[in-house]
Amino acid sequence: MSAGAAASGRAGAGPADDAPRAVRGDDAPEAVTGDDVRTAARWLADHLVRHPATRFDVPAGPVRWSCWTTAEHVVDDLLAYALQLAALPRLAYVPLVGPRGEDEIAHVDRASGTAGLAEALLGGAELLATLAETRPRGARAFHPYGTSDAGGFAAMGVTEVLVHGHDVVLGLTGEHAPFPTGLAARVLARLFPDVDLRPGEDADLVLLWATGRGELPDRPRRTRWRWDATVR
Repeated sequence: MSAGAAASGRAGAGPADDAPRAVRGDDAPEAVTGDDVRTAARWLADHLVRHPATRFDVPAGPVRWSCWTTAEHVVDDLLAYALQLAALPRLAYVPLVGPRGEDEIAHVDRASGTAGLAEALLGGAELLATLAETRPRGARAFHPYGTSDAGGFAAMGVTEVLVHGHDVVLGLTGEHAPFPTGLAARVLARLFPDVDLRPGEDADLVLLWATGRGELPDRPRRTRWRWDATVR
């Protein structure tokens, strides 16, 4: 979830809109899996540990949070999605709050440095990946963007890691770090049925565009958007 959606808690990576959703054809990439969650988390963890914790107070790319807070937010989303798949609530998120009553429940000890931040990220990813792999096919749980299944929560977790990982890396280095091969295309297919990936387009850049980050030729910049978590 981007800083623009912070007030809505763990709703997703950006503010909502009511744009119509197109139906994607049968040539969509394969489903998002638990291993995709692990791959995304390892990608971001590798980037986190390249920098000392003292660097993480700078803003994370286009969001209003610091790089440290943004990375904590990714951990929080992974844990929240794992809890949803564990408890399978149908009406709301599992009602956990932080120590000051805030929505975010994950706060990583700064003294642990970026190694500790990476461990928390990988641990949250493993929980979500394991739940996504082991829940029954018919399992469903609440998400404000649509009641979802295990694959949907895996896709939402991957999206949070990639998009906010991009924010963190951009804040630290000023550059985009390419995502692991195939992940962006798979989460676009699962969560953004209104976005058609055109031949020759870079799926990484389309995912960033779809989540309000940047412009692309023939695609107007998105200022309001949301993904579609419903089961398809």
